[in-house]
Amino acid sequence: MGSVSNFVSPNTCQPTPCLLSRSNQSPWTKPVSGVLFPRSFMPIQRCHLVRRSCVVSASLMGNLGRMKRNIQDFTSMNYWVVRDYYRLVQSVNSLEPQIQSLSDEQLKAKTAEFRERLMRGDSLADMQAEAFAVVREAAKRTIGMRHFDVQIIGGGVLHDGSIAEMKTGEGKTLVSTLAAYLNALTGEGVHVVTVNDYLAQRDAEWMGRVHRFLGLSVGLIQRGMKAEERKFNYSCDITYTNNSELGFDYLRDNLTSNREQLVMRWPKPFHFAIVDEVDSVLIDEGRNPLLISGEANENAARYPVAAKVAELLVKDIHYKAELKENSVELTEEGISLAEMALETADLWDENDPWARFVMNALKAKEFYKRDVQYIVRDGKALIINELTGRVEDKRRWSEGIHQAVEAKEGLEIQADSIVVAQITYQSLFKLYPKLSGMTGTAKTEEKEFLKMFQIPVIEVPTNLSNIRIDLPIQAFATARGKWEHVRREVEDMFGQGRPVLVGTTSVENSEYLSELLKEWGIPHNVLNARPKYAAREADFIAQAGRKYAITISTNMAGRGTDIILGGNPKMLAREIIEDSILSYLTTEILADNLDDNELSQKVLSKIKVGPSSLALLARAALMAKYVGKSESKSWTRKQAKSVITESLEKSQTMDPVKLQNLVNEQSEMYPLGPAIALAYLSVLKDCEAHCLHEGSEVKRLGGLHVIGTSLHESRRIDNQLRGRAGRQGDPGSTRFMVSLQDEMFQKFNFDTEWAVRLISKITNDEDLPIEGDTIVKQLLALQINAEKYFFGIRKSLVEFDEVLEVQRKHVYDLRQLLLTGENESCSQHIFQYMQAVVDEIVVGNSNPQKEAYWMIHFLESQK
Repeated sequence: MGSVSNFVSPNTCQPTPCLLSRSNQSPWTKPVSGVLFPRSFMPIQRCHLVRRSCVVSASLMGNLGRMKRNIQDFTSMNYWVVRDYYRLVQSVNSLEPQIQSLSDEQLKAKTAEFRERLMRGDSLADMQAEAFAVVREAAKRTIGMRHFDVQIIGGGVLHDGSIAEMKTGEGKTLVSTLAAYLNALTGEGVHVVTVNDYLAQRDAEWMGRVHRFLGLSVGLIQRGMKAEERKFNYSCDITYTNNSELGFDYLRDNLTSNREQLVMRWPKPFHFAIVDEVDSVLIDEGRNPLLISGEANENAARYPVAAKVAELLVKDIHYKAELKENSVELTEEGISLAEMALETADLWDENDPWARFVMNALKAKEFYKRDVQYIVRDGKALIINELTGRVEDKRRWSEGIHQAVEAKEGLEIQADSIVVAQITYQSLFKLYPKLSGMTGTAKTEEKEFLKMFQIPVIEVPTNLSNIRIDLPIQAFATARGKWEHVRREVEDMFGQGRPVLVGTTSVENSEYLSELLKEWGIPHNVLNARPKYAAREADFIAQAGRKYAITISTNMAGRGTDIILGGNPKMLAREIIEDSILSYLTTEILADNLDDNELSQKVLSKIKVGPSSLALLARAALMAKYVGKSESKSWTRKQAKSVITESLEKSQTMDPVKLQNLVNEQSEMYPLGPAIALAYLSVLKDCEAHCLHEGSEVKRLGGLHVIGTSLHESRRIDNQLRGRAGRQGDPGSTRFMVSLQDEMFQKFNFDTEWAVRLISKITNDEDLPIEGDTIVKQLLALQINAEKYFFGIRKSLVEFDEVLEVQRKHVYDLRQLLLTGENESCSQHIFQYMQAVVDEIVVGNSNPQKEAYWMIHFLESQK
């Protein structure tokens, strides 16, 4: 890439767009003058001048905006609440020298001491500062991380049952250890809830080392675990799980008929929960209740027939579709045509009801798009979570929608289902006497959190000032113009060497942009719900901050893994270890080869490891080769990676000299684990040096540039994407580009004609963007209206669920009493129930006027 020139503006630390040329022979050419120019100079030059002026004006506006925010912060309630938490910080800091002087055994003994103090009558508040100081020191000794002062504040916020809003990269995962440890001292159990299995496992292994060092038991709940494993893990002091596993375990426990099958801590399964990405769980997922279904005797043959009928019907002639409500309505012409095609006299005939099947088929046709709402894999329609971009294997749409989608795609129709048990996340987490959460974006939803859960949102200050520049939103009349400008902006940033993260709203859009970039030969990675990409999600995100790295991602895929400028040294070192050793331990290869990724890897600089690292890698590879032969290569890829993971954990807990001695000992024929651990430590040092050097280059160029390709229905989701840039005081910039043909504008009936007229007054070219306060205010007003609309849906869902909650709580409490209670109390409840049933039968089958005499006589005889 020697032909690419880098240009940096010294005042703003933001790169000035570089003008690049394209030719049929090579995507990159450099003129004799040393400056890169495009062949069609004038149109592109005009765009670049607009961009350059926007960068400068955005920098000035950013400085003014920061001054305004500082004044507002000083006068806000949040400022004074956070200021009060600094007293806790001072107490923790004053105890640090004393705690540092303790030996490992003395530090571990603090847990038993705290529990004794609780038994003597002390409260958690009495020992909060000392417990936080103990956790800080334990984290330093086990994982090499010391809590910042602002992280102590975050821990205090969580312990007080509030939501800690902390920006991306501020270490929310480490913050959770403080409140989790303190509340686990009571022995009633703490649940740390994440949004997926990967994050739960990562946090249990990573942060669990701190808790285990201090003598607490750490459990992990994962998909596919048996009841015995779940029961053991729920009985631990701290249990890591994801929100869906937690909810389904609760529902399954209340459907079981055997005491031994209960997995949670009954009679008090809920004590204290820390919910990571709490806005995603309680707000975004709030529209989707958890359901346990049973099969219903439905005629599956009707779905394909209804799908054929839906193909015949024409929108706006035979039916009306309301995108905002996800609803369809047949017209008179549509009813007649459907009845004729189905050869039925009445579409709504109770004895032969075709209406539901036809309406579902129309919904599948209009609102459920392939590679947007779902993907087809292995003959199944799998739902894509619209907020994370991940596939949800076990989830199915209810009320026949999933069957309608299967029929539309010509797939095998799975059995229809009926709801056996259900609960919303709102109702589930209200069962906790004490609830807290962490996220980077919750302040915009603070009113909802207060109204629904009585939980305040506290903004925790950043450890370093945020210097990210948010460039003005650009609006386009056409989608074509938007995608063309996205491509040009990616090209500009790539020419400068800046890493770019492009957020898209669907698999379809991510792959469309990928094709556009391939046309110009721009190397990039794609991260979406496709299996071949999802399998390496963390690897892609680890690379996304490197020089020349271009990453196209669906929404917040990869959330939970920080984008570190220059690359993530731990992830890169692990990748080198796996590349060197994995092939000797297993013959199994990935099902999908990432051919597209080869283009991206060519442009990223290789990590150079030193001679000592190469020697250690060679020795580890030799040992892996012997182990592979001795095991006859029978290990699966998952088992082989597990061996490497265990070895890397050893590298974090054992002294290198001790590891070297283990490798040299003759007692172990193949000391593979210590050899891998030694190699990893050496490679990690090389990767850290490389990433530090490359990171400083990327910072000089302006940091990560984030491009949003449409506005979401919630400002909070857009802020999550913006938060990927400017991590921990790093430079960075963001830009959102929207077109008036985006789905959100259609869904909420935005006045696109007004916007088109405005664009035509400014320019005759519909493919050029417009910027300004007027259009931004209109777009923000649209988002606020969308937020209010979806808040109304969630509120209605909660109100409906609250009606069910009364019955559910009564029935579930009675079930648990019968399953876990004493024999005498169980017998008493059964006899009371029998008496109530008998009374109901007698009263229902008697005439009070006729039988009054003998009923009075009977009651008197019972006295």
